[in-house]
Amino acid sequence: MSKWKRNILFALAGLLLLGIMLYQIPAIQGRVEWRVERIVAYANGIIYPAGPVPTALPTPTGQTETIGQTATPVKTVQPTKATITPTPTSVPLPAQVSLKTPAYELQDINNCGPATLTMTLRMYGWQGNQFDISKIIKPKREDRNVNPEEMVYYVRNYAGWLRAEYRVNGNITLIKRLLAAGFPVVIEETFRFEDPYWPNDDLWAAHYLLITGYDDNSRIFTGQDSFYGPDRQVSYDAVEENWKPFNNVYLLVYLPEQESQIRDILGADWDEGSNRQNALNDTQAATVSNPNDAFAWFNYGTNLTALENYTEAANAYDKARSLGLPQRMMRYQFGPFIAYFQSNRIDDLTALTKYALERTPSSEEAMLWNGWGIYRQGDAQGAITMWRKALGARPGYVDALNALQFVGAKP
Repeated sequence: MSKWKRNILFALAGLLLLGIMLYQIPAIQGRVEWRVERIVAYANGIIYPAGPVPTALPTPTGQTETIGQTATPVKTVQPTKATITPTPTSVPLPAQVSLKTPAYELQDINNCGPATLTMTLRMYGWQGNQFDISKIIKPKREDRNVNPEEMVYYVRNYAGWLRAEYRVNGNITLIKRLLAAGFPVVIEETFRFEDPYWPNDDLWAAHYLLITGYDDNSRIFTGQDSFYGPDRQVSYDAVEENWKPFNNVYLLVYLPEQESQIRDILGADWDEGSNRQNALNDTQAATVSNPNDAFAWFNYGTNLTALENYTEAANAYDKARSLGLPQRMMRYQFGPFIAYFQSNRIDDLTALTKYALERTPSSEEAMLWNGWGIYRQGDAQGAITMWRKALGARPGYVDALNALQFVGAKP
């Protein structure tokens, strides 16, 4: 081999080694992975074109609609006087509130949940960062979703000197009351991409926002946004509109000695069952006042699912799907999977989980429920394969481990 060819090979090897070394730097790794993800997502969108969320399949004549039970009326939760305080009467609130802003945390790729929780915890003296959180509840960058339940789990188990709760059916007044009492509020809201991830992308996604202040004069909330930056100004109207697709879910972190104060502010909604019943009543009313609102029907189905009224929930989800839902809806919310499984509508379950995986191939929740659909169709080995795939997408995923244990299979 000639000397100049050998020098070229040495140079190429050196560049390759340098590239590998630079890739180990988190900042560079994140930029590269983000671009690779965009390319892979776009290619996936060409292979699996992004059509609308599939509508409900016809129910065969005589098909059983429930598992082991007939449809029952919506449960009415009766809170006990010993545990529930009355909903507080209207108390005049200050026109403006501004809590001390935490040190800002710019999110890593697909990491708005851990980054937002990081800023929330810092308001109580926590010293960690988003990667301390993501390595526990979202160990892979490809995981595009973190649920409120997972964030509550982290606080309770890894910041145990603090407490955390999440509820649904929040409203603007409640946010203001919590802020006025000194409690920051995390909400899940709509996010709009600027550029498409695939052909015909509707650009709709989910995001978390930490709200730390409000101003009644301008009708503006101040939020700490892990994507857009600190002290983001968001109108009350925008918060209401963007919050609704997520059942107006909110997350609270507080000190143990502050729990009685939180209970007083939430009133009847402190009790989870009562909170769901209130949410059910309000979302049912929303479907009546605006029957063409897909999100109202979806939220109604989610609250029915939480109260284990699965057949009615599946019917509500049918209506939401017929009205049209965002392409990524099932990346973030999984009530339809549960409702269709529990009402024995397995064809709908498999169709919807298949669509969800075409849009989000790394979704462990869609893999889990696709596996349950496959299992119900009689293919136990296929289900085991899918559950193991879910476990690979989310190491330690308890629901996948439980599914494998249910059929006596090893992880």
